[in-house]
Amino acid sequence: MFASLSQQAKRLLQAEFPDLEVDVAWERPSARDHGDCTTTVALQLAKKVGRSPKEIAQFLVDGLQNMPDVENVELAGPGYVNVRLTLPALLKELEAAMNEAKPKESKKDEGPVIIEYSQPNIAKPLGAHHIIGTAIGQALVNIYRHAGHTVIAWNYLGDYGTQFGKLSVAFSKWGTKPVEQCSVDDLLDLYVKFHEEAEQDKALEDLGRAASLRLEEGDEELRAFWKKVVAITKESLGELYRRLHVSFDLDLGESFYEDKMVPVIEEGKAKGVFVEGEKGSLIVQFPNDLYPPYLILRGDGATLYSTRDLAQMKYRMETYHPQAIFIATDIAQKLHFEQLIETCRMLGWELPEFENILFGRMRFVEKSMSTRKGNILKLEHVLDEAVERAQKVIAERGDAIQTDEPAALAEMMGVGALVYGILSQNRKMDLVFDWEKMLSFDGNSAPYLQYTHARARSVLRKAEQEVSVQGVTGVTAMAPHDRLLVNTLLQYPTALQEALDTRMPHKLANYLYQLAQDFNAFYNAESILQAEESLRKLRLALTLLTADTLRAGTALLAIQVPDRM
Repeated sequence: MFASLSQQAKRLLQAEFPDLEVDVAWERPSARDHGDCTTTVALQLAKKVGRSPKEIAQFLVDGLQNMPDVENVELAGPGYVNVRLTLPALLKELEAAMNEAKPKESKKDEGPVIIEYSQPNIAKPLGAHHIIGTAIGQALVNIYRHAGHTVIAWNYLGDYGTQFGKLSVAFSKWGTKPVEQCSVDDLLDLYVKFHEEAEQDKALEDLGRAASLRLEEGDEELRAFWKKVVAITKESLGELYRRLHVSFDLDLGESFYEDKMVPVIEEGKAKGVFVEGEKGSLIVQFPNDLYPPYLILRGDGATLYSTRDLAQMKYRMETYHPQAIFIATDIAQKLHFEQLIETCRMLGWELPEFENILFGRMRFVEKSMSTRKGNILKLEHVLDEAVERAQKVIAERGDAIQTDEPAALAEMMGVGALVYGILSQNRKMDLVFDWEKMLSFDGNSAPYLQYTHARARSVLRKAEQEVSVQGVTGVTAMAPHDRLLVNTLLQYPTALQEALDTRMPHKLANYLYQLAQDFNAFYNAESILQAEESLRKLRLALTLLTADTLRAGTALLAIQVPDRM
C-alpha cells in the first residue's frame, strides 16, 4: 500500500543520502487518530547517516507536505512521520487494498506446500483437543491457497502400531459382535477394557506387542481386521470434518509407509547414521549430544513412529518436490521433530523449508482426559453442546434474531464459536477449555462477527442500489468514524500477509474482530441510508467492503457467516 508515498519518500532520502539504499515502509499509527499512515524510517536511518531522527523526519515532513495526494504531514514523538491523505487518495488506496486482498492465481511453477494436520488415531473418536490442530491446519491451508500457493492438505492417520495389536487382543477376548457392526465407540470401549485388564494381567501387554508384530509381518486375519477398523473410523471422521468445514487432499496414514521403511533403514545403516543400541535396537546418536538418542527400530525388529516419519519425509520429497512441509502438532511433539529433521540432515537429504507448527496443550477446567481410562471429552459432544447453546440463544432473543432456518443458524453459530475460540488465540499458548468462555456469544467471538456481517447485509438490502467504491463521487469530507473504518479496511492485506508469514491464524481473527468493532461504531454513530447522496454512496461502499471482508476472512478460518441473523 501507499506506493506513491513510498516512492516520493525514497526519492527525497536518496537525493539527500546518495550512497544509502533506502526502503520506506508505511504502517498504521498506533494512535489511530494520528493520520492514515506512519513511517519509522527516520529512526532506522539516524545512526547510519549520523543525524538525529527528528532532523531526518522533519526533512521528510517538509518534502512530502506538498504532494498532491497529501492533506497533512506531521512529525511525532522521537521521529515518526505521520501522513494524512486527501479523500480521493485514501479511496484510491482502499480500492487497491481490496484488490490486493483478493485470492491470487495459483503459482503453478512452484512446488506445493504440504500442510499436515489433525492426525487422528484409528479406532478412537476425535477428542476435544483434536480441534486445535485441525482448526489451525485448515486455516493455514485456506490462507496459503488464498495467497496462490498449491497446497496439499494431508491428514496423517495413526493406523499402525501397538494400538492395533492391543485392540485385536481385546476384540478376540471380549468382542460380542462382528467387527463390521462395531462403532468407533465400541472399539474405544474394547481398547479401554484392554488397559483395565492389563493392570491386573501384565501378560496382556506382551500379547498386544506380539499381535502388533504379526500385523507388520502380514498376518492375513489381523490384516482383514485392521482394514475393517480403518473403514469404520474413516466413516465416523467424515461427518465431524464436514461439520468443521475441513477437507483433505490425502489421508495417507502410517501404514502407507510399511514397504518404504526398509530402504530408509538400510540407507541409515550404510551411512553410519543408524547405530546399534541396547538389546539390538537401532538408534541415532546426535553429535555433541544435541538431542537424546533417537530410537529407529526396537530390539525385536518392530518399527516405530520415527521410522515411519523418516520414510514419510523421503516419500514426500521424492514424490511431490515440495517447497515447504508444515506439520501441525502440539508442543509435546517438539523434540521428536527436532530429532527427525536433524536425522534427515545427517542422512544428507536436501530438505525443503520445514516447520513444526506447534500449538499449546488443551487443559480442561472440569476434568482431565485419557483415552486409556475412557473419560475422553469427545469432539462430537463438544460440537453438539455448542449448537445446543446457540439454539438457546436464538430462542431467548426471539424476534431480535431473524432467520428462516434456526437449526442451520444454530449450527453455524455453535461450531463457529468453537473454531473461533481456538483460532483467535495465539497458537503457542496453552488453551484452557472452559465451556462458558469457549462458547461465549458475546465480545470477541464468531457470533459477534456473524451478527456484524448480517447487520451490514441488512443495510445493503434496504439500500436497494448498486454499491461500489468507484461510484463514490462528490464527497468533500469524512466523519471520524468513516475515516477510521476506511483505515481498518486498508489493513486487511497486511493481516492476511502476517497470518501467512508467521503461520499464526489469530492475526487474521483479531483483525476481523477489530473490523467488526469499528463497523459497529460507525453504524451506531453515522447515518448511512439517510445521509446526503454523496455520503450515502461512501457509507454504503464501506458497508459492502466490510461485509465482503468479514465473509472472506471468516471463510479462510473455516467459519461461515449468515446473511440474516
